[in-house]
Amino acid sequence: MSTIELDGVRKTYRSGSIEFEALCGIDIHIGTGEYVAVLGPSGSGKSTLMNVLGCLDVPTEGTYLLAGEDVSGMSEAQLAEVRNRRIGFVFQQFNLLATLPAWRNVELPLVYAGIGRAERRERAHAALTRVGLADRTENRPGELSGGQQQRVAVARALVTEPAIILADEPTGNLDTASTADVLDLLDELHASGRTIVLITHEHDVAARAGRRLVISDGRITSDERREVVREVVR
Repeated sequence: MSTIELDGVRKTYRSGSIEFEALCGIDIHIGTGEYVAVLGPSGSGKSTLMNVLGCLDVPTEGTYLLAGEDVSGMSEAQLAEVRNRRIGFVFQQFNLLATLPAWRNVELPLVYAGIGRAERRERAHAALTRVGLADRTENRPGELSGGQQQRVAVARALVTEPAIILADEPTGNLDTASTADVLDLLDELHASGRTIVLITHEHDVAARAGRRLVISDGRITSDERREVVREVVR
């Protein structure tokens, strides 16, 4: 069963009389539980593809089915609900609120979902424990290393128990050791049955996935599947 199905997806941006086609007829089917890396240089269209997959933007043409449901014609409110309940996002810039402790950052998606305070706190602490930060729940972002901040961001992505994790250059601001930690976390999430889509321009990062899509000038130029054998050490 495909969790993500893009058929003939195009995305055109217009500014006055100028048009730019960022995606040029994308056809992608991603099965439930797959770990897919989307690899491409800056300007290739991978960030636009990420925005479409994450329901942050909608196609100009084509269809996008998420778990069999067409999201192309959804209202903004419906798209927001899909983003909050079905998809967990991990970004390069962490996007943490500097004045809030880690657990309050992690609980934010639950606030938007209308979950009660006691349950929010319990689930946020559980998510932080899962990423190895049980002893850092009260620390603010400025009191954490870059790798720890990204783990808080992963915990925030997990707290709603989404079926899909979209990671956009999640290791771009990290050192080698922290990069390995975050990629190990993604491996664990994949092993637990989640669908992972990783956007990157780094070949060694993309190598962690079992399937690699290469995008160039808004088109998929390569779709390669391979067996990945590794041992995750925590």
